[in-house]
Amino acid sequence: MPATTKDSRLNVRLRAADDDLIRHAAAQVGLSVSEFLTSTALERAHEVLADQREFSLDEPTWKAFVALLDEPARPDPRLVELFARPQRIER
Repeated sequence: MPATTKDSRLNVRLRAADDDLIRHAAAQVGLSVSEFLTSTALERAHEVLADQREFSLDEPTWKAFVALLDEPARPDPRLVELFARPQRIER
C-alpha cells in the first residue's frame, strides 16, 4: 500500500491514566500511539456509520442508488451451495 500524506491533525486532552492505558495498548499491538488511535477511531466510525438509517444523497447519486436497487438480484454461487447443504439442526 503506498504511503499517503496526512494533512489533518487532532488534538486530544486525556487524563493521565487514559494516556497510560492507550500507550500500553498501542505497544501491545506494536503500533505507534498515532496509528493505534487512528485505526481504532476509524473502526468505530465505520461501525457507527454502518448503522446509520437516514442520510441524504444528491440527485445523481440518488438516481444511481435507485437504479442499483431496481436491478435484478444476481445469485451468488457460494450462497446457493451453502443453502443447498443439508441442515444439521432441525427446528
